[in-house]
Amino acid sequence: MGGGSSLTTVLYKLESFEGPLDLLLHLIDKAEIDIHQISISEITDQYLEYLHNMQELELEVTSEFLVMAATLLSIKSKQLLPKPPVIEFDDDFDYLMEDEEDPRDELIRQLIEYRKYKGIAEHLHEREWERSLIFSKEPEDLTPYLPEIEENPVKGLHAADLIAVFQKAIRKAVKRNTVARIRRDEISVKDRIREVVSALESVGKGGRLLFSKLLHQEMYRHEIVVTFLAILELMKMKQIVCYQNKLFDDIVMEWRGVVKADELSGIEIDY
Repeated sequence: MGGGSSLTTVLYKLESFEGPLDLLLHLIDKAEIDIHQISISEITDQYLEYLHNMQELELEVTSEFLVMAATLLSIKSKQLLPKPPVIEFDDDFDYLMEDEEDPRDELIRQLIEYRKYKGIAEHLHEREWERSLIFSKEPEDLTPYLPEIEENPVKGLHAADLIAVFQKAIRKAVKRNTVARIRRDEISVKDRIREVVSALESVGKGGRLLFSKLLHQEMYRHEIVVTFLAILELMKMKQIVCYQNKLFDDIVMEWRGVVKADELSGIEIDY
């Protein structure tokens, strides 16, 4: 039985790191140690071993990895040097004593900042992934699905238009010099509705009547208010349609001729 020799192939699987700080954080997490309590000697040996494996695999080692290796070796050498003897000063010279900075401090600060930014980047990447699972579509025209709405009786007429005409009529009433007197026969909204309908009936179905024709110089304030309420009630009952031919023009009332004046006695009015 002839002897033979066998070759053992060693395979290295190296993770990819974005930079030397990323590699150092990986080594620290792998060792499960506190970032403030890192052993520069141990972490330097592991770091150099990783760079050695990269060179054996003929992987390109960028300059930033070599700079970090030099930094680690420098910190390691500083820690190996003997510390200078402690010189005791009098109380008057205490200000000359300064605490020597740990050579690891700057590296630890960089690692802490890098870990913060790396955590933020991972969070944003997760949000991007979650958002990529959401699919949207272009808005569609839903007009065919809208319920059929009856014609608005006050279409084209705004509340500001009625207020403007009302204020105009009030100003005219204020300018008049009238003597105050008590009136018992005040007209109701229902009575005023019948009067307005009678005026509209006189022009025939589909006829038009200017709102100003319902007002005159001898009307009192309460009569103007009742006239406005009557117009609003007739619009609500869809007996008339009001509009303006142009801005600030007189309001035109168009009679639909649905209910006669003598048929309004049974209508309930909330005034």
